[in-house]
Amino acid sequence: MNIAMWSGPRNLSTALMYSFGARRDFDAWDEPFYAAYLQRTGLAHPMRDAIIAGGEPDADRVALACAAPAPNGAPHLYQKHMSHHMLPGITRNWFAAVTHVFLVRHPARVLASYDRKREAVTLDDIGFRQQAEIFAEVRNAGAPVVVIDSADIRRAPEAMLRRLCAAIGLDFDPAMLHWPAGGHARDGVWAAHWYDAVHRSTGFAGPEGALPDLPPTLEAVRDAALPYYEALRAHALSAEGPGVQS
Repeated sequence: MNIAMWSGPRNLSTALMYSFGARRDFDAWDEPFYAAYLQRTGLAHPMRDAIIAGGEPDADRVALACAAPAPNGAPHLYQKHMSHHMLPGITRNWFAAVTHVFLVRHPARVLASYDRKREAVTLDDIGFRQQAEIFAEVRNAGAPVVVIDSADIRRAPEAMLRRLCAAIGLDFDPAMLHWPAGGHARDGVWAAHWYDAVHRSTGFAGPEGALPDLPPTLEAVRDAALPYYEALRAHALSAEGPGVQS
């Protein structure tokens, strides 16, 4: 099984990659299309040159690898995708070969975290619109789609991971609840800039508090992202009930 986990930045996405990466039956791939995204857009992201040099800037080659078995022979491959990396013109012909899961987080929390790492954040930087578009594309093609909210994982990690595994036809493994501090062998080269907090972790953090206040410059971005979040959140798994849509 190849899992395409779609999210935006600052969304518990790295911790969830570490969770699946702690299983013996999984390999992981950190943001496969990042180098191609930077090459095509010309955006000045932190560590841009190193990311392009260390990744695969040919999106067609990345797409072929996303549909292929894990390169080291593991039974399963976890792909941590940033939704906004799937630019128009990048082939989607590999979508039918993977299991799609959509990881969401309230945009106020995403923006409060992202703003500490990068200035002048726009709606396109945080992937909510693109995530909703990919969700609709996959669902309209008749494939099952699964949505999970990072807040629910943090409130009840084991219950939500059990539900997630059941939804995608995978046995739950208790190893998913813990991982060694210090990072993962599959971290992208950008980990030095973005992953300091998760590198100190050994499991999922506890429940979050009230939504953060945002500066006026980010309120408009939050408001633009909120409808996309709420639309996907309506399909999210709960600890008890259904949440797989087809």
